[in-house]
Amino acid sequence: MAANNTVTLYDLQLASGATISPFVWATKLAIAHKGLDMEIVPGGFTGIEERTGGKTQRLPAIVDDGEWILDSWTIAEYLDEKYPDRPTLIGDPGIRPSAQMNEAWLWQTAVGPWMTCYLVAYRDRSVPEDHEYVTATRETMFGGRKLEDIIVGREDRLPRISADLELMRGVLRENKWFGGDSPNYADHRMLACFLWLASVCDTPALAEDDPLRDWIDRGFDLYGGIGRHPGLSNIFGLKQRAGDPDLFNRNPMANGLTSRNTGVKSTAGETARMKGQKAGA
Repeated sequence: MAANNTVTLYDLQLASGATISPFVWATKLAIAHKGLDMEIVPGGFTGIEERTGGKTQRLPAIVDDGEWILDSWTIAEYLDEKYPDRPTLIGDPGIRPSAQMNEAWLWQTAVGPWMTCYLVAYRDRSVPEDHEYVTATRETMFGGRKLEDIIVGREDRLPRISADLELMRGVLRENKWFGGDSPNYADHRMLACFLWLASVCDTPALAEDDPLRDWIDRGFDLYGGIGRHPGLSNIFGLKQRAGDPDLFNRNPMANGLTSRNTGVKSTAGETARMKGQKAGA
């Protein structure tokens, strides 16, 4: 068992001390979910192998009673196995592939596109010794283009990214968490993406009244406010301009993907829409 209820976490941080990596964020949430405390080993991208004594070049990594565990999914599985009497992270093995699919969708839909909007802030907020690394690796990732050129036009991209998150909004209109009545590791993986967003955004990405805000705020407040680091930015406040797509659907219609059939009334609106009629007709 963890000595003094504490595990050691190797963090990946910005100059502010806020975590930058969504995978480290997911691990932080997982450890807190288990009711464990964290002894944080700080640092940025530079010198990970040296900090970990040659154990890894990538983070997260934790040490529990002298045992090293790498990779965010492996860490979550380890925590469930090592501490079965504490709140479960994954539970049914079927959760992992479905959570991975949802996370992959979020990365393709939003995280990747957001990256093109915030790469300069990503570099500038990194610890000074990481600036060269972030510049070189991210410019290579985007075909050799300069970071300053990649973010050009982001004011046009941000509204489209927001609009594309409607699938998440639909699910969360019908469910408190992706884990159901309480958060599980699927929530932690998705929340970690928004915590990453808060670490790099220098201009808002979502509308002030975005329906996702309830889930995000509750998620950031989990475990004593683990997602409320002072180095994080407010991700809300995006304004819709003339010609922009709607930032989110203000008149959502329940559908069979997210709502239950409990009788005629529960499906009347969708049936009317399919027939080209007004709801209630």
